[in-house]
Amino acid sequence: MRIGAMLGDISRSLFKRPVTERYPFERRPTPGRLRGLVTFDPARCTGCKICVRDCPARAVELLVVDKATKRFVMRFHTDRCTYCAQCVVSCNFDALGMSHEQWELAALSREPFALLLGRPEDVEALLNPPSPVPSPVATPTVSPA
Repeated sequence: MRIGAMLGDISRSLFKRPVTERYPFERRPTPGRLRGLVTFDPARCTGCKICVRDCPARAVELLVVDKATKRFVMRFHTDRCTYCAQCVVSCNFDALGMSHEQWELAALSREPFALLLGRPEDVEALLNPPSPVPSPVATPTVSPA
C-alpha cells in the first residue's frame, strides 16, 4: 500500500464517528427469528414427550408432577442445547417456543444451565416434595412375667 493512500485513509478516519457499538449499554433490537431460550407453556402440554425423543442434544426432559391432571415440568439444559428448534417443530400442541428476547445465556458456574420451566407451584412441588406422614405404628407391649 502506498503511503499517500494510507495518509488519505488516516485523515478520513480522524473525522468519522467510531463504528464500535457500546453493547451492554446500548442494545439493538434482536431479529424476530433469532433462536434464543426455549419457552414452555405448561397449559398446552399433554405429556406425550415427543419433544424429548426428537431433541438431538438430549437437552429436554419432561418431569411428571401429576399425569391425571396433566401437570408437567420441563427441565431444559441450556448447556446441551444446540438451538436447532427441533423440539419446537415436533411439538404438536404448541407448548414449546423459542424466545428471541432471551438470548444472553452466559454464566460463571454450571448451576444456572439446568432450568425448570412450568407453573411455579409445580416447580415448587418438584423441588420440595411433601414429607411422608408417619403412620401410627402399634408398639408391642410386654406383659410382666
